[in-house]
Amino acid sequence: MPKKRSPEKRELRIPAHLAIIMDGNGRWARSRGLPRQAGHRAGTENLRRTIKACGDLGIKILTVYAFSTENWGRPDREVKGLMNILADVIDRELSELHANGVRLRHIGELKQLSSKLQDKVRGAIELTKENRALTLNVAWNYGGRQEIVHAIREIVKAGVKPEEVDEALIEQHLYTAGLPDPDLIIRTSGELRFSNYLIWQGAYSEYYVTPTYWPDFDRAELEKALENFGQRERRFGLVLNPSD
Repeated sequence: MPKKRSPEKRELRIPAHLAIIMDGNGRWARSRGLPRQAGHRAGTENLRRTIKACGDLGIKILTVYAFSTENWGRPDREVKGLMNILADVIDRELSELHANGVRLRHIGELKQLSSKLQDKVRGAIELTKENRALTLNVAWNYGGRQEIVHAIREIVKAGVKPEEVDEALIEQHLYTAGLPDPDLIIRTSGELRFSNYLIWQGAYSEYYVTPTYWPDFDRAELEKALENFGQRERRFGLVLNPSD
């Protein structure tokens, strides 16, 4: 009998910079009769798996939306729980991330965090600053509009003349200065909105939305998103085939 042909391996287009809106932790928990905090814990565990998958696939920059400027409006108990999770993750995961060559960066404002937590974040950034295997940007207390306001304030503070302001100058004052814009932005949980995330950097990013809640977004789901990304024709506002 002829041998069965093994299924062909999918060719994935690997983005240099992948951004993720990690959405659906609360609904994941509710669907299981669990408190919202259990969903956030499950989401944190999944982030560890996703970082490993990105490293295995050759993705060099991963930016994750962990806590928005609007999230302060959630119940105090949930906000405090999220802050505790951030502290626990740094304490528990930092050594392994550092050993695996992950460079940690924070994008957003630190000033609203406790001084102890600020020190933990800064210490993690300092420890890993020379690592190059994967850059992990954690958007914590981050908002896209806030980021642009911050950039404008820095430019005004520097005394730059209005006619000298251009896109390149603004990009130099964004939290992501020095990094390429994301090629692909994934949103889990099926919501169809930007949620104030990377609104400057994502101007020409490809978007992929999945109904899967973040704690269930595994490597197979990531590869499905990358396969879809590989089928896109990125135009950046141009006409690639003028004769068409």
